[in-house]
Order: sequence, then C-alpha cells, then structure tokens
Amino acid sequence: MRRLLRSGASALLLLLIMFGGGLVLWIGIPLGWLWIASQIQSATDSLGAALGAALIGVVASIALMVPVLGWLNNKHRRVQVARGHDDTGHLVLEIVMVTSAGLAVVLFGAWFFLLSGSSPIPLGLHY
Repeated sequence: MRRLLRSGASALLLLLIMFGGGLVLWIGIPLGWLWIASQIQSATDSLGAALGAALIGVVASIALMVPVLGWLNNKHRRVQVARGHDDTGHLVLEIVMVTSAGLAVVLFGAWFFLLSGSSPIPLGLHY
C-alpha cells in the first residue's frame, strides 16, 4: 500500500481508470449489448438478428477496449519509471484484469442468487 501511495496521484488515477475499464470490459459491454439485442429483437421480432448483432457488437467492443487498456498500462509504466520505480511490465494490467474479473463474478453471483429470483436448489418440487 505504501508503494502505491508513493507512486503518485497520476499513477493512481491511471490505475483507477484501468480498473474502471476492466469493469466496463467484464460488465458494461455484455450488459450493454444484451440491452441493444433486446431492443433489436423487440423491434424486428427476430432472435437471430438480435443474437448476431450482440455477437458482433461484443467482439467489436472488446476489440476496441483491449488496446485502450494496453495504452493505459503503458502510460502507467512510463509514469512509474519516470518516478524512479522498477518497470514491472504488464503486471499491473494483469492484476487489474484479474481483480475486475473476480469482482464481476462476485457481483453476478450476488445478483443471480439474491436478486434474480433463481435458486440453486429446486424449491418447487412436488412429489
């Protein structure tokens, strides 16, 4: 934690932006394209068109987001080296991606088990 605080406000800001970008990658893009696909299906009554648009849109959006995250990581590396710290390579981006993916899984699990009305145990069985 102390090393993080010594790295400066600009490095911390870049780290927070990378983390937000990771959350957008894991949560925002899929949810956004699910919403867009639902709008397409309701307008055209075509599930195929909706699924096709979502598939192409998710892949294209991720393909656009990954270079942005790489650029932010390279910027963070340059800031760290300029402040006299060691160049850790892509370690920071890897940590950010794993942490944001883990948070996305936890949030999905919380939504699925607590808010969606689903249950891992079939409660309505009648024998």
